[in-house]
Amino acid sequence: MSNTTDAIPGLLTRGSGETLIDQIVRSLAARIDDRMLRGGARMPSIRQCAASLNVSCATVVASYDKLVARDYLESRRGAGFYVRERAPLHLPVAPQPQGAARPMDVVWLIRNMFRESPALGTSLAPGSGMLPPDWLDGELVGRALRDVSRQPGALMLGYGAPQGFLPLRQQLQIKLAGLEIACPPAQIVTTVGVMQALDLVAREFARPGDTIFVDDPAYWLMFGAFAAMGMQVIGIPRQGDGPDIAVLEEMAAIHRPRLYVINSVLHNPSSTSLSAAKAFQVLRLAEQHDFLVVEDDIYCDMHPGGTVQPATRLAALDQLRRVIYLGGFSKSLAANLRVGFIATSLERAQRLADRKMLSTLTSSDLGERVVYKILSQGLYRKHAERLRARLDRVRDGTYRRLELAGLRFEPAAAGMFVWADAGSDTNLLAEQALADGLVLAPGSLFSPRQLPSTRMRLNLATMQDERVWDFFQRTLGS
Repeated sequence: MSNTTDAIPGLLTRGSGETLIDQIVRSLAARIDDRMLRGGARMPSIRQCAASLNVSCATVVASYDKLVARDYLESRRGAGFYVRERAPLHLPVAPQPQGAARPMDVVWLIRNMFRESPALGTSLAPGSGMLPPDWLDGELVGRALRDVSRQPGALMLGYGAPQGFLPLRQQLQIKLAGLEIACPPAQIVTTVGVMQALDLVAREFARPGDTIFVDDPAYWLMFGAFAAMGMQVIGIPRQGDGPDIAVLEEMAAIHRPRLYVINSVLHNPSSTSLSAAKAFQVLRLAEQHDFLVVEDDIYCDMHPGGTVQPATRLAALDQLRRVIYLGGFSKSLAANLRVGFIATSLERAQRLADRKMLSTLTSSDLGERVVYKILSQGLYRKHAERLRARLDRVRDGTYRRLELAGLRFEPAAAGMFVWADAGSDTNLLAEQALADGLVLAPGSLFSPRQLPSTRMRLNLATMQDERVWDFFQRTLGS
């Protein structure tokens, strides 16, 4: 089998703090993981690769040797280096109709969201669920971290409180009051992000075999998490103003769910919000069929609120009697802090704190102290305002370019997502994009059924790069 120059990485970055060897290894490993280099393919010769990258032969030899050690390549004496056959890793997916293409799985999306390439740095991800680092305020987080580090060392050496850092919970009480949710600190439990909050709630209030309702489409990571606990996950069709109430009522009568997980404000992936009428109907059905509503409000601070764009929150209407409210700061402040929280009734908060102790003892006291510093100094509110203003500045222009590219969608007044219809299977589109170093989020991943979809999630913030539009122009024919 002849070798191919397609294996050779893109431009290397000198002076980046990462060695040339590590850059070559990382780039080639990513190509093999993504099957851009197939098992059995012959790698370029040492001299050919060295000449193309303008590095020494010794650098290429060291890079290939590292890849051999990591089981990516094999060395054949006298014949060169070859890509080793590797077994793919997939999460279980729902059964598909006969003849349907198997959808991309959650592992594919997570891996590629965090993939890096020498040419682009972190992969360009128009389908990402996060804001780019240059949209966030690293100096704000850094100052708070330095303030915390100047406190007596003994304060940072213990486990912290199982229910969470009390001053942070007191600050969260003030934040929730601004959303018209009355919740004292004793009813708040901090978590390692919203995913741990969902995990704790599901494990405490549902059992294997129970049914959990989710929006369809919705945040894809929780589908596998709930299924791994032995729970049945059923999607309720999401409309522009909330769930399809007729379907919710019918399915609740049939399946008797324990929980219904819903984004009321800035739904992921559509950035739509719940209407007051739908909110009342959801609470009515929750009471009638005796299920808890889990309100995931992770995008809370990207919504301006107020009289111009009022936001209806189930927890404000219900005052935490049947609603469990989840929030966090990973999307708007820093994902690396991993600070989330649960607000609920006193009895449920005590149960969840006990469940958290059995799981992780406590969450990170350091991260919670950093978030407390930012909130208590009044800096977070201004940061959130800047984020919303920046999203607003790019919104209309991005919508116009999407229309010119032939994508159909319902415009949203706030938030960072567009739930776009490409008119063809977006799994195939995502595969094409990956070859260009772009990560899309195909619609199949956002449904518990994981059937092929013409929809995909796009992120206003991560689409501000001409390479994204060049790709759409080539592939969508506009």
